[in-house]
Amino acid sequence: RAVAMSVSHSSRLNKLVREQYVRLPQDGLVQVTYVWIDGSGEGVRCKTRTLDKEPKSIEDVPEWNFDGSSTAQAEGSNSDMFLVPVRMFRDPFCLDPNKLVLCEVLKYNRKPAETNLRHTCKKVMDLVKDSHPWFGMEQEYTLLGINGHPYGWPDNGFPGPQGPYYCGVGADKVYGRDIVESHYKACLYAGVKICGTNAEVMPSQWEFQVGPCEGIEMGDHLWMARFILHRVCEDFGVVATLDPKPMTGNWNGAGCHTNYSTEEMRREGGLKHIEAAIEKLSKRHDYHICVYDPRGGRDNSRRLTGHHETSNIFEFSAGVANRGASIRIPRQVGQDGYGYFEDRRPAANCDPYAVTEAIMRTTVLNETGVETKDYGDH
Repeated sequence: RAVAMSVSHSSRLNKLVREQYVRLPQDGLVQVTYVWIDGSGEGVRCKTRTLDKEPKSIEDVPEWNFDGSSTAQAEGSNSDMFLVPVRMFRDPFCLDPNKLVLCEVLKYNRKPAETNLRHTCKKVMDLVKDSHPWFGMEQEYTLLGINGHPYGWPDNGFPGPQGPYYCGVGADKVYGRDIVESHYKACLYAGVKICGTNAEVMPSQWEFQVGPCEGIEMGDHLWMARFILHRVCEDFGVVATLDPKPMTGNWNGAGCHTNYSTEEMRREGGLKHIEAAIEKLSKRHDYHICVYDPRGGRDNSRRLTGHHETSNIFEFSAGVANRGASIRIPRQVGQDGYGYFEDRRPAANCDPYAVTEAIMRTTVLNETGVETKDYGDH
């Protein structure tokens, strides 16, 4: 007897029928899908319009607006929000010449919306551009059936304990590889700087990596990779959750480990600059924990327990090749004496703009304490 999978109704529609329409010529007209972060700080929204010619750069994409009262970003009495295009990608769903465009959200008075964390991140990245900060972020996520239960897990009960699933192969070890490989290809097509993927420690948990990206590019590319993930999952009828601890108990949580270096860290003798940066981070642990998930550390407190390859949320630690530390220096970097380090604290549902901005404020701009400095419009 075939087991009924918990997938959405729309995923059961005949996708071959859709193919017939996707291939129809557009006579020079272009579909542009505007993507933005909603009032939750975690969700993405999108809507599409027609332009009369293919935009060649972000400057060719006009501003637009949307109803902020329907995305928890505005009151109904003053609900128009501005969508300001900031980065353009190819559209892997409607195909060339159509585009996906990531947007910043501004309020009626042209001030950034509360969940527009890109705005201050961009200011900080402009200030530190001479240090050429590179980032690579490792996005862990969990596939769920439409019923909210991890995809492929038994309906009543649990799979066998963790061990065989990490980078696993075989129908009894990995669930949902079709989704993962489709997402990878879609990101490559779009121009997202995706650089790898693997099955994670908990069954139905996966990871993809984006980078290296310089400055503001990191947040832009990770957010678009997330949008593409949710959109691919929609086609397959399942849900991708970025919850940092989707299953309580003896199961790994989900993080967004952030690899970071400046130009001087990547040069011969860079280890001393890496160690100096880690020293600065050690004195500002509470501030970083606060911005490493959307709820001021409350989400991460379920994950950073000191178990399941995590550090304890209340303590800062660093070590070479230590996956139980807040900061890990890769063994190769320790041997070479230069390279990068990994901040293992950010939660899977972190805002990459907030994370990368915080790292720059502490390690390059030498901020201390829990307050941040306002640098104005430089």
